[in-house]
Amino acid sequence: MSLAADDPLAPFEAAVNYHDWTPSNDGAQVISADMFAAARTSIADWPNYAPTPLYQLPALARRTGIAEVMFKDEGPRFGLKSFKALGGAYAVQALLAEHRGEAETGAENITVTCATDGNHGRSVAWGAQTFGCACVIFIHAEVSEGRARAIEAYGARVVRVDGNYDDSVHAAASAAEENGWYVISDTSYEGYMEVPKRVMAGYGVIAAEIIAEIGDAPPPTHTFLQGGVGGFAGAMAEAFHQHWGDGAPRMIMVEPELAACLYRSAEAGRMTEIPVDEETLMAGLSCGVPSVVAWDILAARAGGFMTIPESMVAPAMQLMANPLDGDPSIEAGESAIAGLAGFVAGTRKTEIKQAIDLGAESRVLLIGTEGATDPDVYAALLAQSG
Repeated sequence: MSLAADDPLAPFEAAVNYHDWTPSNDGAQVISADMFAAARTSIADWPNYAPTPLYQLPALARRTGIAEVMFKDEGPRFGLKSFKALGGAYAVQALLAEHRGEAETGAENITVTCATDGNHGRSVAWGAQTFGCACVIFIHAEVSEGRARAIEAYGARVVRVDGNYDDSVHAAASAAEENGWYVISDTSYEGYMEVPKRVMAGYGVIAAEIIAEIGDAPPPTHTFLQGGVGGFAGAMAEAFHQHWGDGAPRMIMVEPELAACLYRSAEAGRMTEIPVDEETLMAGLSCGVPSVVAWDILAARAGGFMTIPESMVAPAMQLMANPLDGDPSIEAGESAIAGLAGFVAGTRKTEIKQAIDLGAESRVLLIGTEGATDPDVYAALLAQSG
């Protein structure tokens, strides 16, 4: 559809929730600089590696009254259409490297597994196929058939379980314990920390590419990042802090109202589990339990937490596909646009602008974490009238 309405940003007038947060900036380096560097070195050697584009959106910047909007598009990443390509596959590669040369646990005798809303499982399956081990992926009841087929295309066995994402996490962990499989999860919990750190180190490639492209120019003043369990946002927050220190952009976490575990954790002042009673359109962000590793980082680095309503999803996707005059058209999936929607909504609410010091001098970074990972879902949402 066309967004040639009187005000294509009108849908972002809908109510959002904002919780202010003052980062301590004294948190320990949960993901070390060496871990980020090791992931960059490995991933740069993968076939067909190339940095994803960082676009300028000058028309959107003018319309929202700020100096600059940058949009990093992860849709082209390794043909998997998602930033998740970097994390799961790298963790598989690192696991197999640890067992290289062991007769009983060589790659051909290893099975990796995880739970997924779609994109992480596709990355783990791709990594297993690429580096030579078996793979079983657990999905919950609401994961689309298109995403299930995309995982199976990389040779993985897909197991669907009743319930939500958190139920599929438990199912994968139980199956791994029973069968001697290795869990490659993008969320961490007590007793399971190291693999998720590797996954997050892989995500750090995104930050490194952004830093390299910005070069000696001033860094962004703000970035609005998708929430979920927090692994992606935590990796960006830590990598930017390591490079820019106190000059790093203010990090605003954005989640669906229906799955706001980070927002509720911020309200409570501690990591908090919430029920996910209704699935959000933003399938990759449908999470009720934060990652322990990610929360430790975000508690020290985040600069605010937001939730957005479902009504903003289709308009935000449409705004990317059919942009304001002169801006590039970008294929951004339903989980890619939370940061964009939070940013635009924030510019239209005086209390949020004042709380985060968002104004005419601001330079905003957005990261589109996926393209059309399920083409049917993407097309249906794009066709909505908004």
